[in-house]
Amino acid sequence: MRCSEIVTYLEKLAPPEYACEWDNPGFQVGRSDKDVKRVLVALDATDEVIRQAEEEGADMIVTHHPLIFKPLRQVNDENFISRRVLHMIRADLCYFVMHTNFDIAPGCMADLAAERLGMIAEEPLETTAEADGVPVGIGKVGWLSRAMTGGELAGRGRERFDLPFVTVYGTEQVTQPLQRIAISPGSGGSMVGEALRKGVSALITGDIGHHDGIDAAANHMAVIDAGHYGLEHIFIPFVAEFLEQISGGELSVIQAREAFPARLF
Repeated sequence: MRCSEIVTYLEKLAPPEYACEWDNPGFQVGRSDKDVKRVLVALDATDEVIRQAEEEGADMIVTHHPLIFKPLRQVNDENFISRRVLHMIRADLCYFVMHTNFDIAPGCMADLAAERLGMIAEEPLETTAEADGVPVGIGKVGWLSRAMTGGELAGRGRERFDLPFVTVYGTEQVTQPLQRIAISPGSGGSMVGEALRKGVSALITGDIGHHDGIDAAANHMAVIDAGHYGLEHIFIPFVAEFLEQISGGELSVIQAREAFPARLF
């Protein structure tokens, strides 16, 4: 398949118009007319991911997080971002990104995360657009089929997302059983206020800072920090399966090696 054909399919899955205005998804590096036989799917275009793409003979990389967020003033080997761009160009790799458009698009990140957690999704945590008259946006608010303690919910999140650990705020302040909850994959500090306004008793997200956590607890909402990678790595198998299906077996799809960036010592 040509790179441009793959891009067309991916943009139907997660239309670029859903992306937040500050974001930079899309076709970032490479030749649109390149014949692509192998695709590597990853969360980030790290040095390790680019090396894996080369080692495994990939022609294209698809990630969730953009390598290029801001305009590059120089493309040389003195900056780690432009150095990766140069590496891709030398290796004749195409590079495509689906970020907040994938977070928001129906059936993608928000819905996938709610389904994996076992939520009965009700509405977006933050509505950003409509799809066929239905509100879509960042995260989901919904219900658990049965009430559970903060510890039980943390355990469920760790198990369902295959996580080595989670960090929990508010278990001392929020002692009632939890049932109305929210999930927001990615960096969720900015979503604490929205979750409080929606009246949920717990928020599962990533990248929660000290003050966000204790402020949420003071407002009687528990917060489970599952890590940014922790909730969003579900992008990798989902997109890999999508590419295999749309290509009818024409594409060989590789998944990036598991790489949780944080460790407990």
